[in-house]
Amino acid sequence: MTEALLADSLVGRQRQLGRARGWVADLTAGRGQAGLIEGEPGIGKSSLLRALAGDAMAARCRVIWATCDELSRAFPLLPLLEAVQAQAGLAGDGPARIAEMLRAESMPGNRTDVVAAATERFLALMDDVCAREPVLLMVDDLQWADPATVIVLGRLVRSVRQLPLLVVGATRPVPLREDLLALRRAVDRDGGVVRLHSLSETETAELLAREVGGVPGTRLRALAQGAAGNPLYLIELVDALRRGGALATEDGCMDATGGSPPDSLAAAIADRLQFLSAPAREVLRVAALLGEEFSVSELAVASGRPVTDLLPALDEALLAGVVADKGKELAFRHPLIRSALYDVMPEAMRAAWHRDAARALTEDGAPVEQVARQLLPAADTFGDTGAMDEWMVRWLADAGHQLVGQAPNAAVSLLRWAVGAIPAGADPHDLLTCRLADALYSAGDTTAAAKVAGAALDRVTQPDLLVDLHWTLAPCRTREGRAEEALAELERTLHACDLETRERARLLVLTARIQRSLGRVSAASETAQEALSLATASGDRWARGWSLGMLSILHGMRGDPTGAIALFDRARAVAEGDPALVDLRLMLQLNHAAALGDLDRYDAAIGTAEQARQLADDAGNVVRLVQAQVVVGELLFDVGRWDDALAEVDLGSDPLPDPSVECNAHGLAATIQFHRGDATAARHLSEAERFATRLGQGRLFAPLAMARCLDREQSDNPNEALAGLMAELSGTTEQMEEAADLLADAVRLAMTVGDDDAARDVVRRAQAFSAASEVPHRKAVGPHCRGLLDRDPTQLVAAADHYRAANRLLPRAQALEAAAVALADGGDIAGARAYFTDAFALYSTLGAGWDLARTQATFRAYGIRRGPHSRHRRSQHGWDSLTPTELRIANLVAGGMSNPQIAAQLFLSRRTVQTHVSHVLAKLGLNSRIDIAREASQRNLTGPGQSESS
Repeated sequence: MTEALLADSLVGRQRQLGRARGWVADLTAGRGQAGLIEGEPGIGKSSLLRALAGDAMAARCRVIWATCDELSRAFPLLPLLEAVQAQAGLAGDGPARIAEMLRAESMPGNRTDVVAAATERFLALMDDVCAREPVLLMVDDLQWADPATVIVLGRLVRSVRQLPLLVVGATRPVPLREDLLALRRAVDRDGGVVRLHSLSETETAELLAREVGGVPGTRLRALAQGAAGNPLYLIELVDALRRGGALATEDGCMDATGGSPPDSLAAAIADRLQFLSAPAREVLRVAALLGEEFSVSELAVASGRPVTDLLPALDEALLAGVVADKGKELAFRHPLIRSALYDVMPEAMRAAWHRDAARALTEDGAPVEQVARQLLPAADTFGDTGAMDEWMVRWLADAGHQLVGQAPNAAVSLLRWAVGAIPAGADPHDLLTCRLADALYSAGDTTAAAKVAGAALDRVTQPDLLVDLHWTLAPCRTREGRAEEALAELERTLHACDLETRERARLLVLTARIQRSLGRVSAASETAQEALSLATASGDRWARGWSLGMLSILHGMRGDPTGAIALFDRARAVAEGDPALVDLRLMLQLNHAAALGDLDRYDAAIGTAEQARQLADDAGNVVRLVQAQVVVGELLFDVGRWDDALAEVDLGSDPLPDPSVECNAHGLAATIQFHRGDATAARHLSEAERFATRLGQGRLFAPLAMARCLDREQSDNPNEALAGLMAELSGTTEQMEEAADLLADAVRLAMTVGDDDAARDVVRRAQAFSAASEVPHRKAVGPHCRGLLDRDPTQLVAAADHYRAANRLLPRAQALEAAAVALADGGDIAGARAYFTDAFALYSTLGAGWDLARTQATFRAYGIRRGPHSRHRRSQHGWDSLTPTELRIANLVAGGMSNPQIAAQLFLSRRTVQTHVSHVLAKLGLNSRIDIAREASQRNLTGPGQSESS
């Protein structure tokens, strides 16, 4: 049946088909959409998808159709990768590279989230595909989708306005899953949810008439009542009647007569299968173990029969319409056919067959995910009995690390089974327990991971396994706000166990990291130095590199960026060329960028951080990528590029592996938006507080502290704002560099509320910070705070000059504003007006609406108002509202470049480009990239091959 005829035959679905065709029309016009089709099995979801695919292909759109099933749900992105791979030449070797990334084992000590990295790569791949032509991505049976696939779809749904992409999923109403409910809410915001209901009595009669080629008779209509309006049941019922000779013409109607008509859907499908020979059914039962789709070579391995012996049975199944040719693979014509073959086997027999298939695939050298797909059903059946073959134990011991990195949820199920089947103390129980803890951690269940790892610590004695357990347990404890417990457990292990020098060095590195997370800079420095000595003595390059890396971070926190850079150079020399230290090299480069920023070398700092961001993006290292974006954002904040900073720290709603990154990102966004008077500031502050709570007390997060202060001050609670800052400063004597940005605000608030003692205390700290330093912003802090205390305009103007040399716009504006107030209080209105005008111009450049309003209100009391030559605040909407970066990106979008291409040209991450494009669309009030191109052509913007000055 052609797709056009199929669409015409969708009885009772014309309204839904019309909506779907509207999506395709929008797609061909360059406007992306997202849709979700819901309904029970057999209700017509797949038929509607086929009709949609036909319309899209007729409109010259690329169609990618992925199907999920029970056996793929534990394997990240598998349905999507297989679907894109099936499009010959569509994406080159991109899908294969992503699959290889998922299969690759993590480097020692590298906690990179491999699945998250693969997700980013897939999203970039879809960007490239959409740059070539409009794309329809359909995902059927979403109820079986793995979590990573749902995350990808959610990200694509949020980006459809930027891409010629139509994303359509089909799912059953149950089982209910939180991630699918969130996806449904995202799609439903634009009214994209389509619910398919049962056919009415009239529609049922129409479908029967089409299927039998005439008017349905009384008995046929009565028999069809049991279908409850399910189209698949009705079609299978008619097919079964026809095959059984129970359909004939009577009194001008086509009616059920003679034979033995089936009385259920299962019976109708079983009736279809009875027409197959016994050998064909036997082959198909093995195929059912492999899933809804299967390759002939895989079937040969699982069945233990050569391909030539399988061909007659497969030819018979193809002719009977039980299976269909899908190019490189075969597939059951409908999932219910596969279920009928699969469910008829007794559960124990079915599990044994899965286990045998897994062993055969292992011996044939199959990838770990294929083997695990067969072992999972066996684990569901035999997991409580402890039945596990020796080869399965050995396979998990050998492949467990790789399986954890690729499919942690599958690894959890299999490793739980293995650990339960092997007595404690027997080989390899301890190794598998370590792998289980790691799998639980990677799957996001930190509570269970901590429980397994903590219990294992009481009995495991093998040094390398102890190190593995602690490297799993400590991050779990820290994220739960229990870093002190993690430290105590590390101390016990370090003092009670007979560790080799190498293992001791690695545990000390971990100890230093936790101490640093608690803000204990001196203790962390001593521990990292001890780790460095042991690592050098043992020749452990990994521990030596990480020890030097930790020391470089700690020097920066203590206000010694020059020392941090020297240690960075030493650590980089150790890490250079070692594949196990790729992650360390990225971390070192980010630390180097931060140290350059602390020295006010912003051009070099931003360039170094942007290079690290690009390297992390290319490597698919999501942890370092988001850290790099936040470092870039903080540097851009300092130099006053607040719009670009917001684009960097807009990390989306996907869960990230480092809560400290989220805390800083949301804290920085809240600080900017509070200064701008934007209502989103409260939401960002709430998110930052949530992540700070998880991290516990002791660590100073300067962006969060600034945001808290602004929130309280804008709520007319200056006393609370001061109290909060003083509490932060009292606990951060070792974090000089991070505390420096809070000092001037603390003095200002103390003077506002009349707390002279607090003001003098902070001024002493500020002058100590500035003493004997040649770094401009450091030299500024002392006179800034002293000028506020003494109301001395000379000191404040000197501070502003230092801030100008440092290229730090916000504190410069604040120092100039304070100088203007001091001059006005002293009666020098002309001088006050000059500095007020300068401060007003800087606040305008930053778009700091709250500061602008506050400053104007303050100086009205002195009779000073904004003069005719003062800069006006930039527009918030339209082309004039675009920042230089946004204008360049709009120009490149108009030239037809995809997000990855723009990212490569501008040295941005794909995430950052996506955020900028979203901002451009919002500011211009447009719906799609095509709209940007149209508007740009009307304004004669330059294309990607032209200079912006031409």
